[in-house]
Amino acid sequence: MKKSNLFGSLFLILVFAVVSSFAQIPVKEVPADYGYVVKMGDQMPAFSTMLINGKSLSNADFKGKVVMLQFTASWCSVCRKEMPFIERDIWQKQKNNKNFVLIGVDLDEPIEKVKKFQEDIKISYPMALDPGGKIFGLVAEKKAGVTRNVILDKTGKIVYLTRLYKEDEFAEMVKVIGQLLKQ
Repeated sequence: MKKSNLFGSLFLILVFAVVSSFAQIPVKEVPADYGYVVKMGDQMPAFSTMLINGKSLSNADFKGKVVMLQFTASWCSVCRKEMPFIERDIWQKQKNNKNFVLIGVDLDEPIEKVKKFQEDIKISYPMALDPGGKIFGLVAEKKAGVTRNVILDKTGKIVYLTRLYKEDEFAEMVKVIGQLLKQ
């Protein structure tokens, strides 16, 4: 009798642990006024870009990695507010994690302007160019505005979307990234 109670208890603990591990990623409704043309659960559309260091990359390079695409521009005051938090709370903690990629995607600005922007804001995470807003247009309405983050799981599926800088949403995004990296 005692063995069956022990095994039953262990089974319930195991089931709870498995269910809890999947329950960590919040499922939220993305407001329509966020201007996204994708939704959580969609695969990230294919794209390619160039980092400001000259390296070319595409989302095919991200297979098996958790990815944060941070859409930004030098003229965006909210971006300037959010980026130091991304640097401190995400990049500095994850930059050596081979399973994590963070790319700042600068909307339609020349390389020299993006380099100066990165230097002025004092961020060290990689910045990419988005001439004509082609990558931006894959995820958001062209006139929807920057200051948005797209989080992808290791399969390239969109699992979290943000707009503007809101402390609670940012904190939740940091937790989502942490949970994805544990999976």
